[in-house]
Amino acid sequence: MATHPIVDITIIGGGPTGLFASFYAGMRGATAQVVDALAQLGGQLTALYPEKYIFDVAGFPQILAKDLVKSLAEQAARWNFPSHLQQRVVGLEEVEDADGKHLVLVTDTDRFPTRAIVIAAGIGAFSPRRLPQACAEPWYGRGIFDVVTDPDAYRDQHVLIIGGGDSAFDWATQLVGKAAHVSLAHRTDRFRAHGATVTQFQEYVAAGRASLHTFHELHEIHCRNGGDERFTHVGLRQVKTKEVTDVQADVVLPMLGFVSDLGTLAEWGLTLDKDEIVVNSQMETGRAGVYAAGDITTYPGKLKLIASGFSEAAIAVNQAVHWIYPEKKVTPGHSSNLQIFGQKDD
Repeated sequence: MATHPIVDITIIGGGPTGLFASFYAGMRGATAQVVDALAQLGGQLTALYPEKYIFDVAGFPQILAKDLVKSLAEQAARWNFPSHLQQRVVGLEEVEDADGKHLVLVTDTDRFPTRAIVIAAGIGAFSPRRLPQACAEPWYGRGIFDVVTDPDAYRDQHVLIIGGGDSAFDWATQLVGKAAHVSLAHRTDRFRAHGATVTQFQEYVAAGRASLHTFHELHEIHCRNGGDERFTHVGLRQVKTKEVTDVQADVVLPMLGFVSDLGTLAEWGLTLDKDEIVVNSQMETGRAGVYAAGDITTYPGKLKLIASGFSEAAIAVNQAVHWIYPEKKVTPGHSSNLQIFGQKDD
């Protein structure tokens, strides 16, 4: 198991709150690192809706989620702090060694010594729900993809989306015009998506630009021409009549929602309320050196907004820096006056 060099602040979560916390740590002259369970930075913005516009982030009249992530990553990159991805947190230890008393965040492969922790894990470690049919499992990563990061990758292909929620209909409408044809299958005719998006997709169906298969589920996957490298068609089974319909598909995108789990964080002695971490106005969790910010937190008047997460990240980092280095003030002053940016002395 690899042990990394000790840093001042380890941030659990690489979403917008975690990325801003990483930047803010550097602004305060602290060292930091990001640890995230996903394969890419951005959290829910990258995993759920990278192509959707966000309208309520200060300074941006509108911005694509993926572009906001890109800008946040560029901002944090000023300090060259590392991001450790695909790391599943399994424990937290308190140790005393040559570096003094500190914490060690433990993942399933690595150990991360740290003087303080900021939990910015959103809804916790989350992973896409997988298709329950056994025929699907061998095709994950080579025809079945449960996260869309680049819609242009499906240009001129026949795409089948399975699901009835916002992600399913959002991607279905966005891929019309890029894909050769978009089909959407759902087990019922009741959808959990926004009505306007459903209506838009139904208009595409009426115009012959897409297909909608209600009361259908995946049943089988066909490889034509005797090969097993790629599939070209799938069989959809009608859930009532059990009749199977052959649908042309080069790609299947399951949009079945995500499974979230606080995992070992629930065992750290923090106060929890419905899988959320209760914090005070200093973003303190009640465990010394452990702070939290963003959607994973709760307190009276809490707003689950990206804008709120940014503020909470700044509060958590400022408190953590003061806790690690008591001689440093909690309040940093205005960034336009900070020496670290080449301005006049703070």
